[in-house]
Amino acid sequence: MTSVSSIGIGSGLPLNDLLTSLRNSENNALVAIQTQQASVQGRLSAYGQIQSSIQSLKAAGDTLASADTFGALTTNVSGDGLTASADTTAIAGQYSVRVESLATNQTLVTNGLVSRINSNGTGGVITLTMGDGTQKTLDLTGKSTSLSSLVSAINADSSLGASATIINDGSGTPYRLLLSSSKTGTDNSIASISVAGNDTLNGIIGFDQANPGATPNISETAASNAAITINGIAISSQTNTISDAIEGVTLTLTKADASTTNTLTVARDDSAATGAINTFVSAYNSLQNTVKSLMSYDTTTQKGSALTGDSLALRVQTQFRGVLNVVLSSGTVRSLSQLGITSDPTTGALSVNSDKLAAALKNNLSDVQSLFTGDNSVTQKLTTVANSYLGSTGYINAATTGANNTIVDLQKQYDATSASIDAKMATYTAQFTALDTTVAQMNSVSTYLTQQLSMLGNMSSGK
Repeated sequence: MTSVSSIGIGSGLPLNDLLTSLRNSENNALVAIQTQQASVQGRLSAYGQIQSSIQSLKAAGDTLASADTFGALTTNVSGDGLTASADTTAIAGQYSVRVESLATNQTLVTNGLVSRINSNGTGGVITLTMGDGTQKTLDLTGKSTSLSSLVSAINADSSLGASATIINDGSGTPYRLLLSSSKTGTDNSIASISVAGNDTLNGIIGFDQANPGATPNISETAASNAAITINGIAISSQTNTISDAIEGVTLTLTKADASTTNTLTVARDDSAATGAINTFVSAYNSLQNTVKSLMSYDTTTQKGSALTGDSLALRVQTQFRGVLNVVLSSGTVRSLSQLGITSDPTTGALSVNSDKLAAALKNNLSDVQSLFTGDNSVTQKLTTVANSYLGSTGYINAATTGANNTIVDLQKQYDATSASIDAKMATYTAQFTALDTTVAQMNSVSTYLTQQLSMLGNMSSGK
């Protein structure tokens, strides 16, 4: 088979150049399809950018819709006796807190034994009665009763409310069992320990808090409750974390010092609300700027962008602007503009008047909260609009599905067109090859005849 590069050598005609020109001309159809594919891919990417911006705006709206965003309180403690935190149910005020004592765990220590691995009787059921009257049991039937095994068994059962370890005091009977209550306070301490079915073990760990003389083989460091005074009122707590003394405030005790008064101040903190509102404004502006950029048209170059004239992008612009038009039926602060959020008449961008916002939060907090969290609020309307674009049934999914289908169709069109061009070029190549051969043959005959006629002419002239 004659190669394409050799076509025209026999005839001297520029057939190879002609074939290249034909191929370039036919390929224009492929270039047109590729241009359409690139345009659709650009739309897909643009839809993704819009979706991301809508998600960010919705997230900002969700934060504003949370009741915890508004009316937050901050705590400040002078002194190192405690730390504090407050939720939205707390009331601003100042409190004098004195930490008399901290809540502690109970510890029980047995007398020393010679060995930590020797059995202490056989089996038995240990019963622990706690300070609040509840009972816990540990069945040692068929199990080792050595100190080491007892430690493992106690620590493996978190429901017992105690932990165990072994202390070596270096004496002739060095091994002592140390039991500690898992939680602080008298209710969580061990009131008694008894071992049924194993008198030997009962003699080692048996304990009666009410009658310590009856169980001389074990000594106690008693648990204690935390004791504090708040503005002179005495309060007792099983733990060092107290959440029910001051409404909405959690106190964490860190140091006992009856001679020191800690001053706790609970004050309004509008920084969370201010930050959430500014984040919302930034997210809204980002969405509108994204859409504007994707729809822009350069009049100088007369070139559009990925979504110039796109109906979905136009709908996003319009509907999300509509979210801002919420006006409540009552209250001093009924709209975003009264809150200090205004829209530039030229660009449409939102801006925040910080002083006006701060004043609204300070003086009309409930109105501001209703504007963002109540029925027919800004965030409720935002959620409705955002959800119509996001998710499997949203506008963006429908648009991207359509674009992907178009890409598939264009690829099929490209493949079919490419195959058709290849077939057409194969036909051209065959025809040009035949033409090249024919012309070459004609040239050869022409040359032969010319030579023969020249010879005849020479003969007739006597040369």
